[in-house]
Amino acid sequence: MTPGARSEAVRIEGGTVHLRVTVPPADGAANAAVLRLLAAALDVPPRDLTLIRGASARIKLIGIARN
Repeated sequence: MTPGARSEAVRIEGGTVHLRVTVPPADGAANAAVLRLLAAALDVPPRDLTLIRGASARIKLIGIARN
């Protein structure tokens, strides 16, 4: 994850998803933006995504609920 980027983007490289969000990393705002961006890319509601690990790190583990 890259917070504070100039533009938002989702890129997959070598089996890893790279996300860029424009929100700065303050008070969990960047994490929320990451979940919203990823949800939009996957065409699922943001409530189906959960930040499992990495709340204060660039590398995150995100769970996706299956219905």
